[in-house]
Amino acid sequence: MTIATLAEVLQPALRQGYAVAGLVTLGWEDMRAYVDAAESEQVPVILQAGPSCREHTPLPILGKMFRYLADGASVPVVAHLDHGYTMEECRIALDSGFTSLMYDGSRKPLAQNMDETAAVAELAHSAGISCEGEIGFVGYSEGEASAGTDPEEAAAFARATGVDAMAISVGNVHLQQKSGEGLDEGRIRAIEAVTTVPLVIHGGSGVPIEQRRILSHGSAICKFNIGTELRMAFGTALRSAVNRDKDRFDRVQILKETHDPLVEATRQVLRPISKPMER
Repeated sequence: MTIATLAEVLQPALRQGYAVAGLVTLGWEDMRAYVDAAESEQVPVILQAGPSCREHTPLPILGKMFRYLADGASVPVVAHLDHGYTMEECRIALDSGFTSLMYDGSRKPLAQNMDETAAVAELAHSAGISCEGEIGFVGYSEGEASAGTDPEEAAAFARATGVDAMAISVGNVHLQQKSGEGLDEGRIRAIEAVTTVPLVIHGGSGVPIEQRRILSHGSAICKFNIGTELRMAFGTALRSAVNRDKDRFDRVQILKETHDPLVEATRQVLRPISKPMER
């Protein structure tokens, strides 16, 4: 069994200079492909259940799916709640076997965000699992605008909450389908100078691959969240499978053809940022 907490995979990454991918899941097909890719690369992986995933599949089911995959994996697998917005969601995830809770209070006033995130961190730590928080709002492509992370507020947030990982807003944007202009490395360095917690980049699909590689191995960024990039790879493979034989209707047969392309796309995500485990 290789189920792991977020701290168990991020602390070695921080010490040794690499990052771990937080891969956004929507169903069985992608989470299975993600673990297969991580095993092929011999790197840890974080399976993430975000709001759209939870809307489709209940947390207790997702927890069992994540843990089933971890039980059979040869690399560490983290079962991570992504963008939990309420204490109740976090409690349900904890009871469902998740090993990491990400509480997102980034839209709220700083003091409220710190208080609520600290409460979730206490809940997580009392159960022996991890907590991620977010300081500075990460916006959405063609949606809400970002509010960049202030380094001094980040330092206060890290001290007050005791989080195991801290998501920051440094030019990253959720749901970006193409590489953007890149992250604000000056702001990243300013945050690093006043904090010691592993840093997290949400909206990693919009970050140029070369910058992901450089920052993974040369900064305190230890976790890149990748969703859109792999959803696009899955969608392309699914469309190809459907169109290849329009008389087919068995979804299991169709979905099987998405596996290998998604594994390969995931390996391309993992390779630049991660470090293979010592055998």
